[in-house]
Formats: sequence, structure tokens, C-alpha cells
Amino acid sequence: MSMVKSLLNPAAPPTSGLDRMLADIRACRICVEHPIGRRLPHEPRPVVWGSATARILIAGQAPGTRVHASGKPFTDPSGDRLRAWMGIDEADFYDETRIAIVPMGFCFPGLDAKGGDLPPRRECAPAWRHELLARMPAVDLVLAVGLYAQQYHLGKRAKGSLTETVADWRQLLEDTAPVPVLPLPHPSWRNSGWIKRNPWFEAELIPTLQGLVSARLAGQS
Repeated sequence: MSMVKSLLNPAAPPTSGLDRMLADIRACRICVEHPIGRRLPHEPRPVVWGSATARILIAGQAPGTRVHASGKPFTDPSGDRLRAWMGIDEADFYDETRIAIVPMGFCFPGLDAKGGDLPPRRECAPAWRHELLARMPAVDLVLAVGLYAQQYHLGKRAKGSLTETVADWRQLLEDTAPVPVLPLPHPSWRNSGWIKRNPWFEAELIPTLQGLVSARLAGQS
């Protein structure tokens, strides 16, 4: 039984099935009732998306303000850009039977003094992530969006900076097979300058990304 499930209901037996686990996550309140560090400053609203048949895992950072309001992942300009990178429309993007969206932190973490999003909450990954991903056995492509997801999914293969890690994408795809991990920058429009400074990203990585996504949505390897 995970730590969060024990805190939610100490007498509850271990859950079975992905649907039940997703329901447990969406009811999670560990970041306000048993936080690591500062308590979440608002009511939790965990956002997670997936199924046992999904072949693509989008491992993002954490919901922003718009996603916190909608309860649906990537309902913001970052989502528009990510869908464009992947070469798919909203219908495919939100098809849980084919694409899982599991951020490193499930709840909007709040804003820092400069108005930017705080890092993902530290409670989510250790409490839930390993067991949740184990219940998604069909995943055979991980899109590691942002530094936090890259550190988790690549471990020691992650480089000293996001730029170095994303620049090493070809080798990382090879090294992480049979479930390749493709590192991506966060699709926030704040990263437009990064994309302009690294033209290889759109010229070389994006076509490969779209090919990988298209093949899996079409049921190919």
C-alpha cells in the first residue's frame, strides 16, 4: 500500500486496477495534510490522465493555473505548442486509451515571488509514480518534458542542464530502449528564446518526435 493510501484510509486494503488508483490519486490531499515542507497554499486538485492501453506517456512538470481551473491537462498555450510539436490534434491528444499524461507533481504548486510556477510538489512522485507507471504496461515511448521529468526518467543519463540533455536526444533514445525516453523542453512560450537559440530542436528533433508519435498512434512499433 502506498504512503498516500495509508494516510487517506489506514484500514483500506491495497487497491487493484488502474482506474481505482487514478481515483485515489485524484482524491489525494497529502500536500495539505502531510506536506513535505510548506503546505500547498490552496485546495488540491490532482490532474492525471491515462489508461492501461496507452502507448505514449507525457511526463510533464505540474499543472499551471489554467489546468488547475479546468482539471484537464494542458488546456493552455503550452498544450497548444506541445500538440503542434507532436503533430496531433486535441482528439488524439486527449485519447486516454493511447496517451497518458502523468506530471511529476499532480497539483498546481502555486506561484513564486516573480509570478512563475513553483517546482512540482515533492510528495507526488515518491508516493505514487512507480506504482502508477507499473500499471501502464503498454507504454513504449516516454516524452520527458522539462528538467524534473528528465531527472526522474533518465536518472544518471540526464546531463548537467536541460539544454545538454535535450541536445543528446539521439543517444538517449538509443540508450533507453526498449521504452525510449525523448527529452523535451517545457512547451511554455517563455521558452521561445531557447528554441530560437537551438534551431536543431525544430529542424531535427521535432520531425523525429512526430514520427515516433504517429507510429504509435497508428499501432506500429
